[in-house]
Amino acid sequence: DRRAFLAGGIALAATANVRAEEEYVATRRIAAADGPYDRRSWHDALPGAICFAGIRYARADRFRAPAPILRAEQVAGGAFGPACPQVGDRYRPQSEDCLFLNVWTPESTGKAKRPVMVYFHGGAYSTGSVSDPINDGAKLAARGDVVVVTVNHRLNALGYLYLARLDPRFPDSGNAGQLDLIAALQWVRRNIAAFGGDPGNVTVFGQSGGGAKIATLMAMPEARGLFHKAITMSGQQVTASGPLNATRRAEAFLAKLGAGNDPATVPVEQLVAALSATDPILGGSVYMGPVLDMTHLTRHPFWPDAAPQSLGIPMMLGNVVMETRAFYAPDGKQLAGLNFDNLAARIAPEMRIDIEPSWVVGQFRARYPKADPPELFHRIVTSARSWRGQVEEAEARARAGHPAFVYQLDFEAAKHADDIGLSFGTIPQPTPAQQAMSDRVMDAFVRFARTGDPGWPAYDLATRRTMIFDTASRVEQDPRKWERELFARVPYVQPGS
Repeated sequence: DRRAFLAGGIALAATANVRAEEEYVATRRIAAADGPYDRRSWHDALPGAICFAGIRYARADRFRAPAPILRAEQVAGGAFGPACPQVGDRYRPQSEDCLFLNVWTPESTGKAKRPVMVYFHGGAYSTGSVSDPINDGAKLAARGDVVVVTVNHRLNALGYLYLARLDPRFPDSGNAGQLDLIAALQWVRRNIAAFGGDPGNVTVFGQSGGGAKIATLMAMPEARGLFHKAITMSGQQVTASGPLNATRRAEAFLAKLGAGNDPATVPVEQLVAALSATDPILGGSVYMGPVLDMTHLTRHPFWPDAAPQSLGIPMMLGNVVMETRAFYAPDGKQLAGLNFDNLAARIAPEMRIDIEPSWVVGQFRARYPKADPPELFHRIVTSARSWRGQVEEAEARARAGHPAFVYQLDFEAAKHADDIGLSFGTIPQPTPAQQAMSDRVMDAFVRFARTGDPGWPAYDLATRRTMIFDTASRVEQDPRKWERELFARVPYVQPGS
């Protein structure tokens, strides 16, 4: 089964290579700037698109900046590269040696230079992998006549543990994961023309943490000129972690790791286990994310304004109408037994802002008199917690005179991550309505990647025009205005900063 194989990822052992040979057919090679890459396709792949899997773009010692690989190197047998070590076993195998990317290109290359769409996965800087079948780029490449690239990189402590103020050996540690992404984009600039892509027309897109990584890159001088358009999907980074809070988090992490254990040399399993340290600022598991280290990141991405270096980059900002339906189990502590009497107490810690919860519930009940407690819970927490950062970024771009294009996914009461499968065309066994919605989203993304205009007006402060993706898609002025204005009473603070 191809989907099961895709989820399996890399296999470097001889037995795994036999399995890979059973799944793949090697065809001719492509000669790129860094050398030749084997062009492989799956036996049951979508006609018209071919994958080059497991391309190494860099190597890195633990907590150090990556070293770009300038000589072609590829995983044997057509397999994906491994996921970064992380909590859980959803993605296997895992390895610190995880700096690999994958390319999908239309089968007929010709001489035309196609738009390039580079995808960064989500997972809040801590988890995830592009080996997930939902990130298969074949359908997007074939339908859009674009070249699709997906990237794995270092996550959690391996990518974002800020040791610079504690250990002079690791001046780059707090943003190592971001530097990996820059190295991947440098590989694209050097090599993508050989795959039919235009190195002068690169769009980065990413969902959740992937979108936040893109927002951060837009403020990193080393990323300047490496991409030309940006799409963030339910993922923002208004401010980065301050160095003092990031140091406090590193100290909590090291305390959990244990005295006498050098983080540079302990087995990686111990580093993953230490991620259970309590965050000294937020509570819960320790947060890892980009750091205002004044070396690689010298200003916040969207505060006090949108980073000037990227104002010339067309940007699309997306959100979904019920983000939090993906975060809370129906039988979990937040939703089990939820009623109007306990709704205020349940939303209070989840909104992540300091506002009177009983008053908020009263306002939402008056606005949505037919909504039951679960619907109100998701409406309130989505608006208070998940949507705010996207509004901040859209407003910052509008104030700077370089407005972004904004969309909201309402289709099927969309929850967080529903736009991934729609944008890649990878929803399993889609209904006719889901396929039509996916085609609509893919076409908008591709049009934006090709031209910088997705087909609807940009977002300005006077009208706040927004594309509503739904069974009947449409442009609305200032959707959810009432919710936006209610929570605008409270200053926005980026979680983790």
